[in-house]
Amino acid sequence: MTRPRGVVVVTGSELVRGERTDRNGPFLAAELLRLGIEPARIAIVGDGAAELEAALREGLEADLCVVSGGLGPTHDDRTVQMLARAAGLELAVDPELEAEIEGFSRRIAERLKRPYGDFAEGVRKQATLPAGALVIGVAGTAPGLVLGRNGSAVVVLPGPPPELQRLWPAALESAPVRAVLSRARVPDRRALRFYGASESTVARALAEAGGEADGLTATICAREFEIHVDLVAEKDARESADRLASALRERLGEYLFAEDERPVEALVLDSARELGLTVATAESCTGGLVAARLTSVPGSSDVFRGGIVAYANDVKAAEVGVPEELLARHGAVSPEVAQALAAGARERLGADVGIGVSGIAGPGGGTPEKPVGRVYLHAEGPRSGLARELDLGGDRAAVRARATAAALHLARALLAQIRDKGA
Repeated sequence: MTRPRGVVVVTGSELVRGERTDRNGPFLAAELLRLGIEPARIAIVGDGAAELEAALREGLEADLCVVSGGLGPTHDDRTVQMLARAAGLELAVDPELEAEIEGFSRRIAERLKRPYGDFAEGVRKQATLPAGALVIGVAGTAPGLVLGRNGSAVVVLPGPPPELQRLWPAALESAPVRAVLSRARVPDRRALRFYGASESTVARALAEAGGEADGLTATICAREFEIHVDLVAEKDARESADRLASALRERLGEYLFAEDERPVEALVLDSARELGLTVATAESCTGGLVAARLTSVPGSSDVFRGGIVAYANDVKAAEVGVPEELLARHGAVSPEVAQALAAGARERLGADVGIGVSGIAGPGGGTPEKPVGRVYLHAEGPRSGLARELDLGGDRAAVRARATAAALHLARALLAQIRDKGA
C-alpha cells in the first residue's frame, strides 16, 4: 500500500521576490512526514491569480494539500477565491464567520479611531468561503479552513507562522483530514548527525555500507555546518535501517555526535545540566552569536550564566580580565587570548565552563600570518580545557556562523570528556 501523497502550497509574492524566507513549507512538510503522509512537493507561489490557481490545481491532485497565506482582507489575498475556482466550487458568505470577524474588526476600528465602514468590505471578503468548507478557527481576522474532496482534503491556513501553527492541530482533528490520516503509514525514522566530516566522506561511507534498499531511503543534508543522515524505513525495511545505521556508526563514529533532532546548543545545555555545571561565554569576532544560540533554547537560564562581547582590547582587559601583556605579546587573535577569554568568562560570570572566541571575520584585518577566517576557540572546564584553531572560508557572515557552530561543538566535546573521564 502506498503512502498518501501530500503537497504544500505557500503563497506570498514577498517570498517569491526573496524579501522573506519561507518557514511554513519546511514545518508543514515535516509534519506530513511525521503523520505518515509522503510530502511530494513544496510550491512557493506569488499572489498573482494565474500562478496561484495553477499551483492550487496541482495541489488538489494530492491526497492532502496544505495551503498557507493569502487569507487577508486586501485585493491581493486571493487564496480562497482561486481555490474555489480550481475546485469548481461556488463562493458564499458564512454569516456566523462574518459576525465573528466583524466583532474583532469593530474592536480594531475603535482602537484606531476609524469608522467600521473602512473594514466592512474586507470582513465580508474574509467570510466568503467555498461551498462545503469547514471553519477550524480564526487567527485575528483570517479563518483557517478545511475542504473535503472525495477522500482527499485541502487545509487552508494563515501565513504568519505562529498563527498557522496554532490552527494546525485543529486541522488535524477535522473529519476530512482524519479520513486521509486513516490511510497513512508512519515510517520508522533515524537521524544520525555528524560534525567534522565532509559531505563527500559521509556519502562514501553510506555507499560502502550498502546505501538504500527496498523500503528504505537515505538522505544526506548539510545543515548548520553539520552533516545529517536521515533514514526513513517502511515497516518491512526496519532491519535494513538498523544495519545501515550500525555500519555508519562503525565507519564514522569519531564524527557522530547525536542521533536525535536536538540542535547542538540544546545538547550543550542538556549535558551541562546533567553534570550540574553552568556555562558562560566571552566572544570577540562572533559578537554574541554563541550566547544567542544558547539562549534561544527554552529553559537555558538554569545553565547559562551570561555572555560578554569583548571586541576592543581594552574591553577584553577590563571586562574579561585578559592580561594586557598577553594581548601585547600575542595579539587579540591568538590561542592564548581565546584561552584567557574562556577563563575570564568562568571567573567574571561565576560559571563552571567558559567558552572563548577570537578571530578575524573580515573582509579586512587579515595578515599573512593570520589571514581572514582565522579563528581561535577555547572551552575551559573546572579541571581541563579544549582548544581549536580554524581557517574558515566565506564572507564575514559565514565565518561568524561557522565559528559559532564550532565553538558550540567544542563545548559539547569538552562536556562529553568531563562526563566520560571525569576530567
